[in-house]
This record gives sequence, C-alpha cells and structure tokens, in this order.
Amino acid sequence: MKHAYNITGMTCGSCKASVEKHLLALKNVTSVIVDLDKGEVEVEMNMHMSTEILQKALPEKYTITEKAKEKKVTEFSTTDFIIEEPKSKFQQLKPLFLIIFYITTASILLHYKNWSWGDFMFDFMGLFYIVFSFFKMLDLKGFPDSFKMYDPLAKKIPFYAKMYPFIETALGLMFLMRYETTLALWITLVVLGITTIGVIKTLLDKKSIRCACLGTALKLPMTEATFIENAIMIVMAILMLT
Repeated sequence: MKHAYNITGMTCGSCKASVEKHLLALKNVTSVIVDLDKGEVEVEMNMHMSTEILQKALPEKYTITEKAKEKKVTEFSTTDFIIEEPKSKFQQLKPLFLIIFYITTASILLHYKNWSWGDFMFDFMGLFYIVFSFFKMLDLKGFPDSFKMYDPLAKKIPFYAKMYPFIETALGLMFLMRYETTLALWITLVVLGITTIGVIKTLLDKKSIRCACLGTALKLPMTEATFIENAIMIVMAILMLT
C-alpha cells in the first residue's frame, strides 16, 4: 500500500537522501520516493503505520504530515486525464546503458588499428572510473548519504563515502596512464567487491532505493543492472591480474 505525505525541513540532495535512508530503515517500508522540489514523499509499506511512527524515525529537523486529499475538482483540462505510464527497467536505466555504450565505443576506437585486449580493458576501466566519478562530484554533499544506504564500508566509515569519488578518479587516472596498474586492479577488486556485496543484499531484501553509481544527478533505481555493472569491472580486473 502506498501513502503520500508532505514533509518540511529538506533543503538539498543530502536532506533527501537522509529522509529516504531513515524511512527505509523501518521494518515494513519497502519503497520511499522523495520529491525535494514539492516537499512530498510517497511511502510504500507492507502494513499501515501511523504518521507518528514515521515522524519518530526521522531526525528532528524534518516534519512529516499526511497529505490532504482533494475533496472537489471544479475545473478540468485535457492534461488532467493524461496518466503517466510507469517506466520499464530499461527506460529507467537508459542513461547507464548509454554511458557504458559510449565508454566501450571509445575504448574500441582507441585501439582498432592495433588491437590489444589488455589496452582495451585498461582504457575501458579508466574511462569508466573517470566518467562515473564525474557524476558523483556534481553533488559531493548528497552522494555520501545515498552511497551509505547500501555500501557496507561506507555505512561504518562515513569518511570513506566522502572520499569515494576521489578514489574512483585516482583509479581512472592510474589505468589511463598505465601507472601502478597491478595496485589499481587489486584496489578495484576490494572496492567494487565490497559495494557488490551491499548491492546483492539490497536486491535480496527487495528494497527500492536509488543507486548512487551516477551520483544524485541522475535518478537510477537499484536493479540487477547495478550488479552487472560492478561485475564487469571485477571480471576485467581478475582477467588482467591472471
């Protein structure tokens, strides 16, 4: 069952991520969709919970109230009857697929005259890290809160979540410049391995949260594609090490 609420106290993407995190922590909540601009939140739950319970789950700076239902509609327009169809997983993840397509194409074009699988994979991994870290840096304040919602290490060490975009940038430069690539490959296995564990747990718990792989600028849901995205990089790292 879905319930709509008004919420005050949110001022930025970090606030939005904080509200999502605290409400999703409630046992019977399965999905939380926050609209920062409108100051609204839609909560999907297995069983009804009072507004008081939701309020207690949030930090004091936020106030949540049940959204008043419209009693009467006096004017209509043609747009009132347009129902927006829910987006498929492919439509939701279209930005992710396009970015991976462009990274793959660029990596192929760099070596198509003198092909080398090793160079192709190094450049793919380097461009992957640089592009994905760029989107994270668009909102350095909001990203850590979103990332901590599923990454096990970021949950325990908040500073790691703040440094993660810079770690990705450093790894990207190491691969592109062919500098200490063996070290970069081992770090990739550790960093993405930890994140993948959190992604798998989120998918198994069937929690509907936003993936922070492209920061908070693009609203991507946590799906199987997120796992595949990490798995590609992990497999490449293993192949290069062996």
